[in-house]
Amino acid sequence: MQSGELLYAIVDIETTGGYASNYGITEVAIFIHNGKEVIDSYETLINPGSSIPIHIQSLTGISNEMVKNAPSFSEVAENIYQLLHDKVFVAHNVNFDYSFLTHQLTTCGYQLQAPKLCTVRLARKIFPGFSSYGLGKLCKQLDITIENRHRAGGDANATTILFSKLIENDNGNFILQSLKKGSKEASLPSNLPKEQIDQLPYTAGVYYFYDKKGAIIYIGKAVNLRKRVLSHFTNNKATQQKQDFLRNIYSISFTECGTELYAFVLEALEIKKHWPKYNRSLKQFDQLFGLYLFDAQNGYKRLAVSKKIKHFKPLVTFNSLSDGYRFLYQLIDDYELCPKLCFLHKNHESCSTDCKGACKGEETADTYNSRLDLALESINNYLPSFAIIDEGRTSMEKSCLLIHRGEFYGMGFIEEETNWNNLDLLKQSLTNYPSYDYVKNLIYQYTLTNPGKSIFFNGI
Repeated sequence: MQSGELLYAIVDIETTGGYASNYGITEVAIFIHNGKEVIDSYETLINPGSSIPIHIQSLTGISNEMVKNAPSFSEVAENIYQLLHDKVFVAHNVNFDYSFLTHQLTTCGYQLQAPKLCTVRLARKIFPGFSSYGLGKLCKQLDITIENRHRAGGDANATTILFSKLIENDNGNFILQSLKKGSKEASLPSNLPKEQIDQLPYTAGVYYFYDKKGAIIYIGKAVNLRKRVLSHFTNNKATQQKQDFLRNIYSISFTECGTELYAFVLEALEIKKHWPKYNRSLKQFDQLFGLYLFDAQNGYKRLAVSKKIKHFKPLVTFNSLSDGYRFLYQLIDDYELCPKLCFLHKNHESCSTDCKGACKGEETADTYNSRLDLALESINNYLPSFAIIDEGRTSMEKSCLLIHRGEFYGMGFIEEETNWNNLDLLKQSLTNYPSYDYVKNLIYQYTLTNPGKSIFFNGI
């Protein structure tokens, strides 16, 4: 099929705001193009059913008075649908116009599913090297005069002239390539090069979206990088967050991870590090209680189970208060610690006869603290050290995630012949990362369901 055999609906709209789910359309212009010339056109003001903001009136020149007697969208929906439904939908930043019109048509009972072309994306390919691809600056560089700028008719007419130039200069057949099934070209954000999508592998990993200034705005994980990234662009939701998100994506990078677990952990660590604009906070598992060590003024060391204390590192963390108390009572029994000094007796009375009298000053601080130090040493034995060894990025390596004394130490990739049982060697081969409860929980849960992947280091 040649591009001239198709009919194109070149569209521009003016709106009361930036996203379709909360704003209305104030003007629509549609030019029907047969690949050589315009054969039909349609243009109308629309009453959006709400007041037009002052800054929008200043930009477009469309006032509330001008749309007062204009038809509502529902009154012209059938005409618009008939013009669009069997054409290729063409616009500058096509997903913006398409999202508004499909949203409005859907509310009126019309389901528009048209192939799309974005003149921004096409211009980047057919006229590479320009400083800007916004409609105004692009038309200036191509000697296209825009009359009635920021009005639907004026911008649509300029886009029509631009589209004719794109057809005339499309020596690489980019238009037809973009319309091929599976191309995904028109669904991509206007500023994102398709070449970066084509470089994405079909493997597990973490991907990064960047804005115009190179700042990370979103981080995600994937079992299949190519498939997951494309899934962000398969729908064109009318919400503000979705539209702003797509508009701000300018580039992508990725890190292959070898396994889904590695990707999960790396994503969590990277989000914690960068806090990208469009990442919602992880639904993190946080162990809310911890065992803490305090030094009392009278020289006696004291243990206490408490809710997590900010900026104070616990000796051990627990899912519940009862888990923490059980652990502390076991230490008290094993090392004859004083319950009152462990904050378990809240009244002013002394402990029972099982206590050696530290709370009454009958046992010296040095003697008591020596037993408590033994209890602290036992905690290190209680906390596990283990590595998860799994598939790497290639057949010549393995991925490794290391827990050392109950805390996440780090991760990385090791050569196939590495001595996995040598903890010191593993630590030298890995990148050290902060230990977060969410990351630890991911790894602990994985060991429960995949016991054959873990190597434990006893007594370390």
